[in-house]
Amino acid sequence: MHCHLDAVLCTSFSSKITSSRRPLYLNFALNATYFPTEDYYDYIVVGGGTAGCPLAATLSQTFRVLVLERGGVPYGNQKLMNQEGFLTALTEVDTYDCPAQTFTSEDVVLNARGQVLGGSSAINASFYSRADPEFYASSGVDWDLSLVNQSYDWVEKGAVFRPELKNWQSAVRDALLEAGIDPYHGFSLEHLVGTKIGGSTFDSSGKRHRAADFLNYAKPANIKVAIYASVERVLLASSSKVMSRLSAIGVVFRDEMGRYHHAMVKEKGIPVVYHHPNEGQFVYDNLRNGISILPPIPLEYSLIQVAGITEMGAYLEAASNVVPFTTPSRSVFVRPPSSPLLLTVATIMEKIVGPISTGSLRLASTNIRVNPIVRFNYFSNSRHGEMCERFVGPSLPVDQSNYEMMANFASVPVVDGSTFTISPGTNPQATVMMLGRYVGMRITKESD
Repeated sequence: MHCHLDAVLCTSFSSKITSSRRPLYLNFALNATYFPTEDYYDYIVVGGGTAGCPLAATLSQTFRVLVLERGGVPYGNQKLMNQEGFLTALTEVDTYDCPAQTFTSEDVVLNARGQVLGGSSAINASFYSRADPEFYASSGVDWDLSLVNQSYDWVEKGAVFRPELKNWQSAVRDALLEAGIDPYHGFSLEHLVGTKIGGSTFDSSGKRHRAADFLNYAKPANIKVAIYASVERVLLASSSKVMSRLSAIGVVFRDEMGRYHHAMVKEKGIPVVYHHPNEGQFVYDNLRNGISILPPIPLEYSLIQVAGITEMGAYLEAASNVVPFTTPSRSVFVRPPSSPLLLTVATIMEKIVGPISTGSLRLASTNIRVNPIVRFNYFSNSRHGEMCERFVGPSLPVDQSNYEMMANFASVPVVDGSTFTISPGTNPQATVMMLGRYVGMRITKESD
């Protein structure tokens, strides 16, 4: 079985995924309204995100799989297809059909989470870099590191590219080296102390590749993807042998018309129900600080391509964006311009490895479209403030209990970074994608 599976995957990856071609997954990704009121599957993946898509694609080689995604498909949305639409996609406010759902934590920090097939890989800054060895050593997980590397390779053959550095990113690279963040490693996907060019999920034509594209390698006869499907609850039942132990036997999801559907697990349930007294506690988010400047000359549009990795636990990255400038209010004495004034904003960002401070998360509603209540408690550990001052930015406010003032010292957090107790390298995207493939392969092997 393994030889046959590997052969299929190696053949599939003889060429890279292309963004311009109509993706194959559209043949089995359907609006949830077309699904039966009840059906049975070997595995149900709730959330077709950065890890969910590679997980489902891998499982489908052997099992019958259902993916439930509350958003739509990214294909055809020009804001998600190229890097120039990056900021626009993050600022759309349609709570039902926009690709990003924004929310503000109780620390007064703006966040965004993906609500589209492919999850946050469809809206993030596209930087790709593998986790550092310390991430695996300190995670408490018994990793099969050979399979980890195979899973990274699987992801990278499909959707990771070497970016072409232009003026701003080249200047950042040179500045990092001049500042002593060396040696220079050139292009590398590995986590290496020094300065390097990382991978990008934007190809040479500027088109984005996202986790949804991994569904192109699924076995079409074994997979279904329901879009605009909101999971309402997980169905639980007691085992006939151990009555006190509950198992997940299926889910109830609702389509955009409000109709309910039951997706059930075949034959056996999944024993995952345990009482956890710390549910919702110990939520982490990596601190990120930054400086934004208005350069005297226009710069090209660029997202993160270069990273400076220090031995002291700080990662330095940069981006340049073109943003419209508008006056804060209209005036009868000032004629509005016929077209918006476009400004180039260059940003240098620094992220602290860790984190040290912890917070909490709790549900505000069982409705998935109502944002959770999140408090990260930035700077509750005094070492966080000291670490930020060491690298980039001004001194902390005297009144550090004032969350509105402290919010100036924490930028938009890395999407999905809070799922790890430490940052897996400079950015989490590579590791989240790898995990989808890794877990799928583990499940397949353990089922033999």
